[in-house]
Amino acid sequence: APVTAYKFIHFEINEGSTWSVAFKRLIINSHILPYKLDWLHFGYAVTGIQRELVGKAIKAKVAVSFRGHDIIEYPQKHPGCYDRLWKNINKVHTISDDLLRQAYLLGLSNETKVIKITPAISCEIFNYKRQNFFNWNVIKIVTVARLNWAKGLGYILDALAQLKNTGINFHYKIIGDGPEMEYLSFSVYQLGLLKNVELIGKLEHSQIPFILQENDIYIQYSIREGFCNAVLEAQSAGLLCIVSDAEGLSENVIDNKTGWVVPKRRPDLLANKIIEVINMPMEQLLSISHAASERVRNEFNLEKQKRDFVNFYND
Repeated sequence: APVTAYKFIHFEINEGSTWSVAFKRLIINSHILPYKLDWLHFGYAVTGIQRELVGKAIKAKVAVSFRGHDIIEYPQKHPGCYDRLWKNINKVHTISDDLLRQAYLLGLSNETKVIKITPAISCEIFNYKRQNFFNWNVIKIVTVARLNWAKGLGYILDALAQLKNTGINFHYKIIGDGPEMEYLSFSVYQLGLLKNVELIGKLEHSQIPFILQENDIYIQYSIREGFCNAVLEAQSAGLLCIVSDAEGLSENVIDNKTGWVVPKRRPDLLANKIIEVINMPMEQLLSISHAASERVRNEFNLEKQKRDFVNFYND
C-alpha cells in the first residue's frame, strides 16, 4: 500500500497537481488503492473525477459507464470536468448511442473502445400480453417517474388539457414523488384537470406491474432521459408507449413499430399523437403492443445484460 500511495502521488504531481491537491486525492482514494484489481469500473462518469489516476497506480484497466445525468447535465455546470478522465480510461460502457455522441462532443477520443449495453428489466414480472385496449368508457393513461424537471410532466399536463378540450374522457395517473409535486398539483388545478389527473405518490416497485395492467397508454415525455427502465417495463406489460425524443428514448422505443416518439417540449404534438393512437384500428395497436413486448423480452432481459458485461470485461 505505501508503494501504491507513492506511485499515486507521483502520477498526480506529473499531471500538474499541487502537493496539497495530490495528498487530498490520496485520502479520497485511500479505500481503493490497497486493492489488486483487473478492472476498476466507475458506474457513472462523474464518480471518476479525482480518481482518474487510481487505475494507473494499482495497475488496473479502467472502465466508465455513461448513464445520463453524468453526460448531459453535470458537464454543463462543470466544463472540462472529464478532460483528465478521458486520457486515463481503457473502455467505455454507454447505455445509448446518443449519450456516446454527447461524450464525443465533451472530448472523448473516438479511438477509445466503446460497448453499448442497455438497461435491462425482470421481464417475467411484467410479462402481460394484451388482448384489447380502451375497454372502459375512459382512456387510462399512466406515467411512472420521479417528479423533477427532467421528466417533462408539465408538458404532459398541457397536452392533456388540450385532449380534454376535444371531449375525450381520460384518467391519468402519475406514480412517483419528488420536488415538483407542488408545481404539478397546482398545474392540475389551474388546467382544470382535477377530475382527470391523479397524483398517486410513490409506490413499492412490486405494485407497478398491477398498475400497468390497468392502463392503456404509457407516456414518458422527458426533456432529458438516458434510457428509462420504466418505459421498458411498460412495453413488456404491453402498454401503448408514447415517448419524447430525449436522448435514449428514441432507442428505447422504435417509432411506429414498438410505440411512438414525439419531439420534446411540444405538448400540441403530444396531444395530437394521443388522439391518433386512440383512433387507430385495434389490430394495429395490438401489433405494436406485441412487437414492443417481444423486443423487450429478447433484447432487454437481465440474462442478456449479464452476458454482455462478462464479454465487456473479457474482450
